Amino acid sequence: MKAQQRVITVMCDSLRRDFISPMQTPVIQGIASKATCFARARGVFPSTTRTSSASIATGCYPARHGLTGNCVVLAEPEGLSCRNVGDPAFLDHLRQVTGTTLKVPTVAAHVRPLGRSLLMSNVSAGAAYFHDPEGFGEVWHRAGSFGEGRVALTPNPAGQWKSGADGDAAMTAAFCGRVLGEDDLICATLWLSNPDHSGHRSPIGSPEHLQGIRDAEACLHQVEQMVAALRDKGDDVLFIVASDHGMQSIAASIPVTQLLVDAGFKADRKSREVVIAPNGTAFTIGVSRHAHNRIPALIDWLKRQEWTGEVLAGAGLAHVGLADEETCRIAVSMRATDHANAAGVPGTSYYVEDPDEPGDYVGRGQHGGLGTYEQSPFLLIDGKEFEPGVIDTPVSLVDFLPTMLRHLGLPCSGLDGRPLQHLTPGRLVA
Repeated sequence: MKAQQRVITVMCDSLRRDFISPMQTPVIQGIASKATCFARARGVFPSTTRTSSASIATGCYPARHGLTGNCVVLAEPEGLSCRNVGDPAFLDHLRQVTGTTLKVPTVAAHVRPLGRSLLMSNVSAGAAYFHDPEGFGEVWHRAGSFGEGRVALTPNPAGQWKSGADGDAAMTAAFCGRVLGEDDLICATLWLSNPDHSGHRSPIGSPEHLQGIRDAEACLHQVEQMVAALRDKGDDVLFIVASDHGMQSIAASIPVTQLLVDAGFKADRKSREVVIAPNGTAFTIGVSRHAHNRIPALIDWLKRQEWTGEVLAGAGLAHVGLADEETCRIAVSMRATDHANAAGVPGTSYYVEDPDEPGDYVGRGQHGGLGTYEQSPFLLIDGKEFEPGVIDTPVSLVDFLPTMLRHLGLPCSGLDGRPLQHLTPGRLVA
């Protein structure tokens, strides 16, 4: 009998790879000793969880799949508008405004000819729903869970889960039970809220943040044992353990929208001719057609601000995987440095003030931009075509899907990413 091929993925949200060590992360270190470790893994831009989820699921950068951040600018009948993708109602709103959700198929659609897929996610509703917006598989989230065809599961099996350690633990137990009990569940992803949950609420490297890493490790250990049980019964499992991005410490919060008003680029904070989508340590700017002539002066102004890092427009947007269009004419990664926080952890950035998230992030962890540490996720792959060792070739989140598809024997061409199996032979460094 041919071995059942499966892909099991665990995402430890926001775990930057310099926090992985034998002392701090013994479970991850143990998996790394048997896996291929990708030393130069990078996220996408903006380095936000919702964009990352869509990029992993589609194997494409935002220019192709269309989701450009945790917040995005939409061209609506009334003009440009900033919308929060985390709102559970955003998916339906996007479909109403644009006629679609993501512009390319997701992993759930790709694997459907072979079997079923499952995502259990304890992060935002947007990150969960944009992993499979058309309902080719099953998605569990506290804001609402859906079976195939996006038929609501009632009562919601994830309704009691909350972001943080307890919710992650309950989700992990349910995940392992489902995967062990259903042989036709060939692609299953567990997306943990920690250490993102703890890093947003406390300084990076603080006892609270480090506890969040330990809590994620406890969940990962359960999945590791489940994978071992699947292999013991003969399944051919590709086991992916990763994070979507890292984090930087916030030095200051910048009221970018008000500054644009003060500089004369916007009539007022709610005007629709120039609209920003705040994304933590980055933002995109939509510029309406009748305000297009403001773009050169706006770019020049942005480049002169002490809180800006990289300012991208025109052809420069393609270099970070974004499309130049009315809803995204300019993208800014906030200024980042290697300065250390009080816990001695390097990496600081400025934060874009976000009216939907009014909390004070100064001194705590955030992400979204191109800073060294927010662009330092980790990636381990354990499977038959992945030998133990380290690969120094740059890889990205868009490489996840083609790697999964190759393992399952499905076509993986036509994506922005490429399967990582071909990097293994002859490129391992002890």
